[in-house]
Amino acid sequence: MSLSTHSGRATIDSSFPGLLRDWRRKRRLSQLDLALSSGVSQRHVSFLESGRANPSRNMILQLSETLDVPLRDRNDWLTAAGFAPQFRTRALDDPQMVQVMSAVRMILAAHEPFPAVALDRAWNIRMSNRPFDRLSDLLGDDVWDRVGGGERNLMRLFFHPRGIRPLVTNWAAVGPLIWRRAQREAEMLGGQEMKAVLADLAPDQDAHILWSVAETALLPVLPFNMLVVDQAISMFAIIATLGTAQDVTADELRIETLFPADPRTEALFRGMAAAAEQ
Repeated sequence: MSLSTHSGRATIDSSFPGLLRDWRRKRRLSQLDLALSSGVSQRHVSFLESGRANPSRNMILQLSETLDVPLRDRNDWLTAAGFAPQFRTRALDDPQMVQVMSAVRMILAAHEPFPAVALDRAWNIRMSNRPFDRLSDLLGDDVWDRVGGGERNLMRLFFHPRGIRPLVTNWAAVGPLIWRRAQREAEMLGGQEMKAVLADLAPDQDAHILWSVAETALLPVLPFNMLVVDQAISMFAIIATLGTAQDVTADELRIETLFPADPRTEALFRGMAAAAEQ
């Protein structure tokens, strides 16, 4: 959201003009760029940002679509302009979410014997497959209590001092990349929840490590390597989102699938799956 000053203090500008300016700048577009992309005249974009013109409901949806604004924030735009929100936020167990959650379960199950999770935009784990749960068990039955937060949160698992950070043997390489990814997502997706998680974890981080640049970051993918209970584990992640989502909850789901980065890790997870079936 845009910031303005009043009596020497910064305040958040949650008006429609402020939200429009803020998201245009997040996307690094000029008013002319936005006009050309959206089919709206630059003059009208300027009038909307200055408050000299009021947007119609269709104009809000057109501009927010062009700027790829998340559905939760499109609702904020509509509310700020005096309209009712358009996109619902359904619970995961809502009957109308059955097809979506069935598809997510199928994806997670199909990825076995390797770990996979479904995350919200704050990286809270909303669903996990059996290999991920087995991997969590290797970290200790109390691992989620140790990292706190009240949710199974992947950022807390990575960056809390009592999470997996001490077990990651290439932390100087992967730590900065994961942290910056979370920062970018929080900024580009308007994720206030993730910003709160980052602010809570920041005091425990080594600033020199987080802002270092490792040569290994030039690889096509950078695996994270862990040593857990004398087991060497090397994995990398691929992230997917749901296309054409029309619900806030579905729009914010991220599916993170973990793949073995070496034959030893592949054999480890296949062996764990075989043992679990006996």
